Amino acid sequence: MTTPPRQDRLVRLRAWVRYRAVDVLAILISWFVALVLVGEAENIGRISSGEVLPLLTLGWVTSLAIWWRRSHPVATAIVIAPTGLFTDTSAYAGLVIVYTLITLRRGRIVALVLLLHLLIGFGYSLRRPDPGVPPLVELLLSGALIAATVAIGVAVRSRRELVESLRERAARAEEAAGLRADRLRALERERIAREMHDALAHRISMVSLHAGALQVRPDLSPEEVAKAAVTIRDSAHHALEDLREILGVLRAGEGDGLRPQPGLDDLNDLVAEAQTAGVRVEAQNLLNGTPVSPSLGRTVFRLVQEGLTNAGKHAPGVPVHLLLERTAKGELHVEVSNALPGTPAALVPGAGAGLVGLAERVDLLGGRLRHGVRADPRTGLGFHLEAWLPWPS
Repeated sequence: MTTPPRQDRLVRLRAWVRYRAVDVLAILISWFVALVLVGEAENIGRISSGEVLPLLTLGWVTSLAIWWRRSHPVATAIVIAPTGLFTDTSAYAGLVIVYTLITLRRGRIVALVLLLHLLIGFGYSLRRPDPGVPPLVELLLSGALIAATVAIGVAVRSRRELVESLRERAARAEEAAGLRADRLRALERERIAREMHDALAHRISMVSLHAGALQVRPDLSPEEVAKAAVTIRDSAHHALEDLREILGVLRAGEGDGLRPQPGLDDLNDLVAEAQTAGVRVEAQNLLNGTPVSPSLGRTVFRLVQEGLTNAGKHAPGVPVHLLLERTAKGELHVEVSNALPGTPAALVPGAGAGLVGLAERVDLLGGRLRHGVRADPRTGLGFHLEAWLPWPS
């Protein structure tokens, strides 16, 4: 989900104000700590009274480096380190900057900066020893303080990286969900387009064929004209029913009061309808009424329907041979073939997606589809549409 630009600017402004408020508070705390430390150093004799103001000023000035600790963590950590040789008034500021460095950077540079601060702190203990604490003990205390700062910084950095990784993972999951939804919508559109083509192309082709026959055969008797008109009306009526059914799927969802899908039992009606439209079909069904699954029967029906539709559109008047058989390999073999016409047929509009849809149907069942023009011993050069579908055991 995209954030509006104005809202995004407002979020960035709030974050900047929050960060700067923390920086100002850290600088004020550093000034207070510097005041306490310089007073303590004067009391125990580490510094003279004449050094109080210069060293306090140095601590206060170097504390301002906290303001740039996020944009330049390494530079501020290196710049503030040398002041530790002269005074400990910038100790709090140094710990804050080292903490920021650990949360933002990793690697050798961090280790070098930590070692530099530890050595400079030990050097300050040697130059200005504490009368009550040996230099080695003070070194251990400084090391323990830096180690605690490192532990807190590493914990904060790990938590920040975890939150960032979870945020990125959520963004990727949302993006993947969007892509999956787009893919499902595309697949659904393809399914609807395929169903509309399979259901309507055959009906509309029959209407076109009969209307063309009426146009080119003005010598038809009134009875033949009436018969062709009835066929056109019935085909248009069936096409409207198919269209209404598909639109019903879009409105109500698949499976809500739909008519039974066609199968092998409907092939005889399909062949008879094609013959009524003038397609000469020579059917050879060797399945002997063997029952098949609904999905297999529906695919076979669509194969034969597409073959008869294409033959009627592109080779009118040419005999169409239909073969249904079970092969020796246990596959269901469907073949629809016709010889090429001597003269090109009148162009009938079409989407050209029928064979693509058939290929998808056959592939979903794990079968093979082949189509194209090739020589045939019986009819010579012709168009063949063949499919081999797995027969469930």
